[in-house]
Amino acid sequence: MNDWPEGWTDDNRSGNRYGQGSDSDRPEGARVMRHVQRPPAPPQQRPAPPRQRQPEPPQYAGGYDNNAGYDNGYNTGQVYGGGGNDGGRGNGYGDGGRGDGGYVQGRPAPDWRRRIKIGALSLVVVVLAVSIGTYFWADSKLKREVDLSKVIERPKSGDGTNYLIVGSDSREGMTAEDKKKLHTGGPKDQGRTDSMMILHDGSNGPTLISLPRDSNVEIPSFKGSDSGKLYPARGQYTKLNAAYAMDGPELLVRTVEFNTGLHIDHYVEIGFGGFAKIVDAIGGVELDIPKAFKDKKSGADFQAGKQTLNGEQSLAFVRTRYAFAQADLARTKNQQKFLAALASQTATPSTILNPFKLYPTMGAGLDTLVVDKDMSLWSLSQMFFAMKDVTGGDGKSMNMPMSGFRNGNVVWDKAKVKQLVEQLNNDEKVTVSDN
Repeated sequence: MNDWPEGWTDDNRSGNRYGQGSDSDRPEGARVMRHVQRPPAPPQQRPAPPRQRQPEPPQYAGGYDNNAGYDNGYNTGQVYGGGGNDGGRGNGYGDGGRGDGGYVQGRPAPDWRRRIKIGALSLVVVVLAVSIGTYFWADSKLKREVDLSKVIERPKSGDGTNYLIVGSDSREGMTAEDKKKLHTGGPKDQGRTDSMMILHDGSNGPTLISLPRDSNVEIPSFKGSDSGKLYPARGQYTKLNAAYAMDGPELLVRTVEFNTGLHIDHYVEIGFGGFAKIVDAIGGVELDIPKAFKDKKSGADFQAGKQTLNGEQSLAFVRTRYAFAQADLARTKNQQKFLAALASQTATPSTILNPFKLYPTMGAGLDTLVVDKDMSLWSLSQMFFAMKDVTGGDGKSMNMPMSGFRNGNVVWDKAKVKQLVEQLNNDEKVTVSDN
């Protein structure tokens, strides 16, 4: 076979072989070079991303490599995608099988909607648990000591709820220093009722009616709260607060119901010490006192104008009677004014949502609060908010209508009292006024 270019033979190789080491002085002639046409260059491919160096597969006998030319794509740290020559189709292995254009997928974005839902649900659970715990804690502190089932010959219940609210001068739980500071007088513990009010909570707004402690009332027949003995009526007329001194809360309820014809649903009593502690727990109560007054017996010494009363001053304010011309009637007005202010300033977000104020306030009141055996914490809270609404909206506060005095005691106006009770029993808007 001739491997030389066309036109070249062994003969002309043997002629003038210029360029073959000839020693002739003639230059070597140009060679005839064959034109070679190269094929077009293939299109430039996108370089594949650098691949992690893989450990060499084991070599088998005879030089046979079981994995030669095969990449299974399951190596640790392998980055898939990009640069494949299969047009992105691939088989899922190596760097040409994902068809993702060579982009590396990062961590998925957080699901904020799901996180918010979980956070909200957790918050609801915590609030619910705290609320339930607070309810049972407060409910356990209530002193359910008054048994209204012992009250005999009771009038029929009407619409709405009637609370008999009593402020007593009980010294129970008070030290000698407390008694001196609060000007409570003698050492007796049970004491007497310093203030009595009926709070009607109905669909036409709350109505607060003060019962002067010097009201002239008849003591009816009653069953002894401790002995169970039946005491017949003797036609005895005396001051209303004497009923409490004779046989406690049960006889007081019996006397109020007998003289008014109004059914009492719940009984609530608070003593001197608890009253002062509640006021101090909320940081005092702001009042606008229209006229300055003093009273040595209660310890009152107030200037006219707006001022914040602490526990000691508040107790002096609601107990003062000798500084006024109509002692008992003027005092009941002050008591209504103060209790409405106390309830209004306690039932605020700054107190209810602040555990450092809420728990001391509740604890101070519940420690000395005495209620009937059927009183629930819910009913007590309803009474509290009804008291708050007395001075706002459709609320009304008044004294029991009176017609005059007898032996220094206040005589009720029987006709007006009857009309008032009918309106309360029917849960109507109260139109009766005091004198």
